[in-house]
Amino acid sequence: MLSKAFKNGLGLALAMVVLAGCSSTDTATDSSAASGINGGASGGSSVTTGSAQGSDLNASGDTAMQSDTVFYFEFDSAVIDSESRAALITHAEKIKASGAEVRLEGHADERGTREYNIALGERRANAVSDFLALQGVSRSQIEAISYGEEYPAMTGSSQASYAKNRRVELK
Repeated sequence: MLSKAFKNGLGLALAMVVLAGCSSTDTATDSSAASGINGGASGGSSVTTGSAQGSDLNASGDTAMQSDTVFYFEFDSAVIDSESRAALITHAEKIKASGAEVRLEGHADERGTREYNIALGERRANAVSDFLALQGVSRSQIEAISYGEEYPAMTGSSQASYAKNRRVELK
């Protein structure tokens, strides 16, 4: 029989492999945008210091919880980078302590088909959800949804606009 610690470690390793397997290393080209691939540059995600309105966590008045609630992703990616992981670990501790429920809203930029962008936003929201669950947050406290390209944070067809729209908002 396998020890509980070994099983937990194996489960964590498996989850990390699954998260890593969800990303793509394709680069943005005109043909990829035409074929339905959401674009930017390849890589992971980053964190901004913005405030998401309506969060149960933000209601506590904790200034640390009022920042770092928007996580940006790179081209065709649902990979969470180390900076984002550090912020999410802090969020996980606060969520566990407060018992708050959170909503993770996945978004994509306007390039690609509507169906592709909904799926990409869902992969991003699920990646953040899975990470929080690995930190001990109950799945019953997390709701992950995707809006795809429907609610852009920034309008326009520039790389800066696309980058702001590839995100997960923690609310």
